[in-house]
Amino acid sequence: MTKRSHFSPLATVPLLISLAGASVPAAAADKALLDILLGNGVITQEQYDGLMQKQSLTSEDILGGGAATPAPEPAAKSATLAEQPVSPQVARQIDVAVAQAVDKRMTDDSDSGFIESLGNQVALNLPVNADYTDKGFRLESKDGRYQTNLQWRAQMRYSDPYRSDPRQVSDFGGDGTRDFDTRRLRMKIGGHGYQPWLKYYFEVDLQPTRDVDDDTFSSSARLITWRADIAKWDWASLRLGQWKVDLNQERVDSSGRQQFVERSIVNRVFTVDRQMGVQLYGHLFQETPADMRYYVGAFTGEGRGTSNDDDNLMYMGRLQWNFLGRDMPWRMTDVEYTEQPTGALAFAGFTNEGVCTRWSSSGCGHLDGYEPALLAQPGQYEIDQWVQEFSFKWRGFSALQEYHNKTIRDSVNNTEDEMTGGFAQAGYFFHHLFPVVPAPLEVAFRYAYVDEPNAVDRTLENERQEYTVGLNWFFSGHNNKLTLDYSHLTLDDEFLSEDVSDNRIRLQWDVSF
Repeated sequence: MTKRSHFSPLATVPLLISLAGASVPAAAADKALLDILLGNGVITQEQYDGLMQKQSLTSEDILGGGAATPAPEPAAKSATLAEQPVSPQVARQIDVAVAQAVDKRMTDDSDSGFIESLGNQVALNLPVNADYTDKGFRLESKDGRYQTNLQWRAQMRYSDPYRSDPRQVSDFGGDGTRDFDTRRLRMKIGGHGYQPWLKYYFEVDLQPTRDVDDDTFSSSARLITWRADIAKWDWASLRLGQWKVDLNQERVDSSGRQQFVERSIVNRVFTVDRQMGVQLYGHLFQETPADMRYYVGAFTGEGRGTSNDDDNLMYMGRLQWNFLGRDMPWRMTDVEYTEQPTGALAFAGFTNEGVCTRWSSSGCGHLDGYEPALLAQPGQYEIDQWVQEFSFKWRGFSALQEYHNKTIRDSVNNTEDEMTGGFAQAGYFFHHLFPVVPAPLEVAFRYAYVDEPNAVDRTLENERQEYTVGLNWFFSGHNNKLTLDYSHLTLDDEFLSEDVSDNRIRLQWDVSF
């Protein structure tokens, strides 16, 4: 297969000739240009023959046809075409001729080395650089002040017998479902403008999957994340917009960077998800034993895309200590093979008063046993929540642990409920220990539990547990991977005095490009 290059036409003649300086003499460069102009009909054969007899060329020669008999020129005027001013008419003619010639010859098996060099030089002299990185297709201005990255992502999943985590006794057993699901189909746009430290990011969910009894609005395309960062200093940056609140790694880490097909059973109960607001954050004492990150923010507390319904705000804070003096990235697994041991210990929390008892990418919602947000009284639920987190990576091994505690005070029913949950997971690329194991393969295990109020009687508790084994095959890091996981899920319902359990298997291909 031959390589095809596309670029904007040349705007000036000096660019054509300048690339030849390192490889061919000026006369040869003039001839190459005349060959292009003749081949594309810009000049006739007679004009070509006349111009070839000249010792050097000017833009006036081309405008006039160049058929005049050549005459000796003074040494001071023996400059080549590269040194002459170019009229707009000549520039337009050369633009078209060069573009057609390079486009044609770059696909020819016998393409000229000069033409290939010409194409490369043109690309280097465009006002915008085009490239492909792990963030997708990139356009960047020559001075680096403007940059846009565009990335598409698809997550395709097969589940049997549950699409999501069963939470009630009635959800277990039965025939279940086998489901093919385009779980996420998204477009990401990010970069910076005016200055590299003025950053922006948008994410659009193009086709969210819905249940058969959901409103069709639930599967409409939606803008789920938009944010702007003023990040001139590492020690203090400001973020405004709507994004996943930086409370805990499992939720904030992209679904495309998870170690398993989906987040644990802990996520639905304890996530804060996306909120609209403002946040101050920074990285302090870098590469020292006190290396740490901090996050402090204020948000509406109503979830994605919803204005505040009262004068209450959600306040949150997080402190992360990178106890080995190396910053811990929020990206599960150690597919990058971290050469030096890297770890973090973090504590975070938030408080909120409103109608929501849970949040998701769909916005404000409610936990089982609590009033839906549309039926709740303004400020009915006061939520105080905190989380402890530990993470570690080293030479193909990774571990992540979280413990959550959440208290909900219901001012209408005058109740106070506490729920706890947590998980621990670890993964390893056994190729680093046994070379016979394929290098792209990771093996992982996760245990998770949730203690929460019973949906019928909140004075009683339900306990759910999850045991999951996962296999990851990384074709190109997290940007292209195949994940298979198998889970054993249990529920102890105190109200019904029943213990139920079932198994689930899921297969997922996640690809970004």
